[in-house]
Amino acid sequence: MVSEDAKVYVISVAAELAGMHPQTLRQYDRLGLVSPSRASGRGRRYSLRDIATLREVQRLSQDEGVNLAGIKRILELESELDGLRRQVEYLRAFVAPGRRVFTADRTGAVEAVSRTASRSRRPTTTADRAAVVLWRPSR
Repeated sequence: MVSEDAKVYVISVAAELAGMHPQTLRQYDRLGLVSPSRASGRGRRYSLRDIATLREVQRLSQDEGVNLAGIKRILELESELDGLRRQVEYLRAFVAPGRRVFTADRTGAVEAVSRTASRSRRPTTTADRAAVVLWRPSR
């Protein structure tokens, strides 16, 4: 079975599966709505996920009347939401007795650490103090 993210479909096949003209796919690529990979000959390769996105773009445009700039923003927000959901699931995996200490760096990346490691990793500078977040549940 082909992975949902495997970039295997040439533009003509992807356009047919999405119910669009290949030129529409090229335009959406230029606008950044869908970003297919490139084969060695510079030909576009689409995945099943890309085709699902193309169908969603078509639905939003035709059925909901959203313009392409709005669709691009919707897709960006949905992608951000998916990332946040993955981060929440990652953090939930660490919510167990003895593992409820998290740190965050300046980019916002969160990491679970043991209680003993959190004590040994005391911030040394003012900038480091601002970059570490410690959360403890109230009992």
